[in-house]
Parts: sequence; structure tokens; C-alpha cells
Amino acid sequence: VQLVESGGGLVQSGGSLRLSCATSGFIFDDYAIGWFRQAPGKERDDEGVSCVFETAGYTYYATSVKGRFTISSDNAKRTVYLQMNSLKPEDTGVYYCGAKIFQGYGCYDYHFWGQGTQVTVSS
Repeated sequence: VQLVESGGGLVQSGGSLRLSCATSGFIFDDYAIGWFRQAPGKERDDEGVSCVFETAGYTYYATSVKGRFTISSDNAKRTVYLQMNSLKPEDTGVYYCGAKIFQGYGCYDYHFWGQGTQVTVSS
């Protein structure tokens, strides 16, 4: 399983970024993909900010990002995107793409990880 994130950067509060997670090495239709944040000085969150299992039409958003972030999946490209709008300084962190065989709803207990991409939101 390989996951490669891109799209992070520095943006002002209120700005937007789109993260991408390019995947390979597994049956895409069988896996859930999620985005997880590691805030500065903290461990990576156990629960993702957003997750998707395209096969079942399932998406999840943490309360803190609902209405601001949108997750989407392009199965042909095996890529999952996270559109991040109205960014806030508290969104700052390293964003990791995670993957797991779908075994039920929920945005946690992921097993495979990318290297992460830095998102910095200035006030």
C-alpha cells in the first residue's frame, strides 16, 4: 500500500487549499481513505478530520470541519482529495492520508499511512 500526499502549503486565515492523496498497491474499491491531522507539538489524531468509502457512498466529517472541508474520490485516478475552505489557524498541522480495508463506519483505526503534508494557516 502506497499513499502519497500533496497540496499542503502556507495560507492566510480564510483561504483555501486542496490536498491530494495518490494511492497504489491495493484494491481501491475495498478501502476507506481518510485524512488525519497532527497539530504542532501533538500526536496525530486518532480520529480523522474526514474519511470516505466511495463504494458505499459513505463520507465522514469531524464537527470542526463540517461545512468547510469536502472530501472526494476519483476512482479512475485512485486519488482522494480534501478541499479545505475557510481555513482557520487551528487547522494548522501535518495532514496524513490513511487507508484501511473497509470493515464498518467510522473514521479511525486506519492501518496504512502516507508521509504527510504540512498545512499552515496564518492569522
